[in-house]
Amino acid sequence: MRENAGVTADNKGDHQGDYQELVDEISELLDAPATLENRDFELIAFGAYDGEGDLDPTALDPVRTRSILTRRSTAAIRTWFEGFGITRASGPVRIPPTPEAGVYRGRVCLPVRHRGVVLGYVWLLDDDPGPSEAQLAAAMEVAGRIGALLADEAQHGADLTRELRAVLTAEHGWPRDMAVAELRSALGARADGPHTVVCVAPWPSADPDDAPSLRTLPGATALCTAPWGAAGQCLAVLVRLRSTDVLTPATSAAARLLERAGGGGAAGAGVAAGRAGLAELGAAWQEASAAARAARAEPRLGPVARWASIGPFRLLTALPPDSAPDPAVRTLLSPAHRELSRTAEVYLDRAGQAGVTAAELGIHRQTLYYRLSRVEQLTGLDLADGEDRLLLHMALKRARL
Repeated sequence: MRENAGVTADNKGDHQGDYQELVDEISELLDAPATLENRDFELIAFGAYDGEGDLDPTALDPVRTRSILTRRSTAAIRTWFEGFGITRASGPVRIPPTPEAGVYRGRVCLPVRHRGVVLGYVWLLDDDPGPSEAQLAAAMEVAGRIGALLADEAQHGADLTRELRAVLTAEHGWPRDMAVAELRSALGARADGPHTVVCVAPWPSADPDDAPSLRTLPGATALCTAPWGAAGQCLAVLVRLRSTDVLTPATSAAARLLERAGGGGAAGAGVAAGRAGLAELGAAWQEASAAARAARAEPRLGPVARWASIGPFRLLTALPPDSAPDPAVRTLLSPAHRELSRTAEVYLDRAGQAGVTAAELGIHRQTLYYRLSRVEQLTGLDLADGEDRLLLHMALKRARL
């Protein structure tokens, strides 16, 4: 039976096809299915396997299945495997089966190193008697070639990280134009294709070593951390597209990054409109960061929000972040009147339909009318006047940001 070979995403990284070929080569050398993960246990590729008869169903134990389906292992599993010394090993490491840990089959781990630094791991299911020493030596030679590719790509990604950050943090005008020109030069022919930008905020760390690998993100070309708010950080990713109208690679990357960001749902992600080339990269970054703010402010837009889908927040996010609320609504926005402001927002969201609003809030219609009259008293606004309703509605939405 042939186990499907695959990679974590289409067209991902210049070396992705090479990784797949090398993993398949190891599978053939050792007559066993192989997977390649980076040093953070994020899946890069898994190989083809042609065995005799049916594949033992225990080959798809919970740990291996999760790695393939979710493209990463849990922190507990990572710690457990690292306990066998794989981060220090220079040769194959055999790991026994441990059913209570979800490891129904033993493993052979081939550390992927380059110049003494571990960059990833090739994993194989171990059988009795298992591969010979000669087979393992040949497989380790292939693992060394994988290590050289990983090192080359890591160096390339680090260079682009610096250049992307320069674009995002440069002032408008010629400083940004110069930064874009340097990034375009580094990307070469790839710079002319369709791209978009993803923003994930807040990002838990400004340390470049804590950033995810480009190889684990669909279509990612470069990524970097950037300032967010007064003291925070966000993560920016430049993503290649097949066309400016198809943002699926970017939304997939954003969803995966949100899992990495954690924070109990506090983070949000934004995706800019697609563009051909890099000439409007600064504008794309503004769109992505604005959409991330909207995703955090309005749960129905997130957790991943596209710039084209955030409606009035396209206007609201253009306002200075530290601008004071409109004087008419300042009192209403105080913590003491949170229930009244929520009532007014739902009422305006539902186009002034009293019955629908009362049902959504779970209150009697007379209670709703009382609350709305209190809103008018506190703000001095007339909810029967269109411009007053517009001002109140936008002010309430702006307060979310």
